[in-house]
Amino acid sequence: MDAKFIEDLARKLAANVPGSVRVIQADLERNFQALLASTFDKLNLVTREEFDVQRKVLERTRDKLTALEAELAALESRQSGGN
Repeated sequence: MDAKFIEDLARKLAANVPGSVRVIQADLERNFQALLASTFDKLNLVTREEFDVQRKVLERTRDKLTALEAELAALESRQSGGN
């Protein structure tokens, strides 16, 4: 996960803590950051960029598979027509 995203989210969480607890806001932010980073790591998330790259790879693979299936069908048709 993006470290800036985690920092911003931790800051927002800490900002919503009641005023009486605000004296420990910096500690809360650090704890929230650690907790969020750990949780997101366990979720095994990918960035949008990584997702888009993999989607493009999948699209190219799908196109190649479609072309190979068509080629195979043509070869099978020729083979069965020649017998």
